[in-house]
Amino acid sequence: MIAVECFKGKTVGVFGLARSGLSAARALKQGGAKVIAWDDKEPARLAAAKDGVSLEVTERWPWQEIAAVILSPGVPLTHPEPHPIVRRAKSVGAEVIGDIELFARAIRPQRDQKGAAPVIAITGTNGKSTTTALIGHILQACGFDAQVGGNIGKPALDLGAPKAKTVYVLEVSSYQVDLAPGLVPDVALLTNLSPDHIDRHGTMENYAAVKASLLAHTAADGHVAVGVDDPHSAAIYTRLAAERGANAVAISVGKVLGRGVFVIDGKLYDAWDQPAAQVGDLKTAARLPGAHNWQNAALAYAAVRRLVRDPRAIVNAIARFPGLAHRIEDVGRIGKVRFINDSKATNADAAARALACYSDIFWIAGGKPKEGGISDLEPYFPRMRRAYLIGDAAEEFGKTLTGKVDVFQAGTLNRALAAAFDDARMSDVAEPVVLLSPACASFDQFRDYEQRGDIFREMVKGLVHAYPEQAKTGAGVS
Repeated sequence: MIAVECFKGKTVGVFGLARSGLSAARALKQGGAKVIAWDDKEPARLAAAKDGVSLEVTERWPWQEIAAVILSPGVPLTHPEPHPIVRRAKSVGAEVIGDIELFARAIRPQRDQKGAAPVIAITGTNGKSTTTALIGHILQACGFDAQVGGNIGKPALDLGAPKAKTVYVLEVSSYQVDLAPGLVPDVALLTNLSPDHIDRHGTMENYAAVKASLLAHTAADGHVAVGVDDPHSAAIYTRLAAERGANAVAISVGKVLGRGVFVIDGKLYDAWDQPAAQVGDLKTAARLPGAHNWQNAALAYAAVRRLVRDPRAIVNAIARFPGLAHRIEDVGRIGKVRFINDSKATNADAAARALACYSDIFWIAGGKPKEGGISDLEPYFPRMRRAYLIGDAAEEFGKTLTGKVDVFQAGTLNRALAAAFDDARMSDVAEPVVLLSPACASFDQFRDYEQRGDIFREMVKGLVHAYPEQAKTGAGVS
């Protein structure tokens, strides 16, 4: 754990006691702050009480003494309107910040402090988690103490204290960027931008501006890398390149760049500060299938290139990346039928990345819908043998697919998987894929996308055990 001493002797309120909130409360207490906390959910309060956190409803907080409120990233800061606790904090002059801001102040008390452990921050709509984990994997393989967390895995304050060769690798969501005005990364990455979290940010322009602000705060002697294959990200890169010159790196898949890092037909090229040279073949990375993962790999390469001087070491580490749960995760095979868990695909753009990887798809989709629906996925409809729809979005998705894809209104994940497996194994398709790639949030039926993916994986294991002879002819459960 990283102790937070910047509020030593002061009173700090923590609102929201999920993973990051509870982590912040512990780190503040360890740093000498007086912490008072609340969460509207009883299980979160019980967990905090076991940890010795003082609990009190916010109406009874000593507001005139509170120096700051540490806000859970999920609590509205500005849109659709500020949460009442945000208004109350601002009315008494208390800061409203998040755990990433506490992390930034703890590891680098002076904002422009030299010699501190480097921080690599990754944001964007899709690909953040894979890129973050891949960077950590590369650095570990090359002898660094890579501490990976933030919006993935461990909360930032639960990471280890800095030591020799420590590099912090943080996935940072737009919610967290909003609450971390003092984070100054040494390297900042923007994967891509597509409409997401508009209910939280108001407009696509506001959402893009929040993402861009992380890159704008990057240390003057650091660098930024931006995926330029979508218009919003390309515009951000253009502005940054004008300000930072060679310290702004463009990343593309399918487009040759005069300066930057790019991928053509799986071949990785480095043209950052040298004539374009092929440095590796990403098709050798079995756990990074598809063009979207080639973008993740190119971004990771750019992130570590100034730390790891040997491009061959970087590419070798990329080839050995084991992959992430819930991101195009191969979870089993029965006979000819493969099962792919892509539960992390919580919007249409993310689902498109998985749909592009397979030809004959028995697609499980639906959940809590996001703005835009699935109409943008129409180019992939010919790949779908049938769609199995679940959750709140089932009716809406069904209307979009009518006349284009055969639809089964399954309602639940259990019914969807059973029907998809039966259809896939009885089909005349040589390599059918049952793909859970929901294009939706999970909160209508599940706690989060991880629970949704975990349940899918366990149900596949159950099928494998029910068909042991057929399972033996396939890959089994990975």
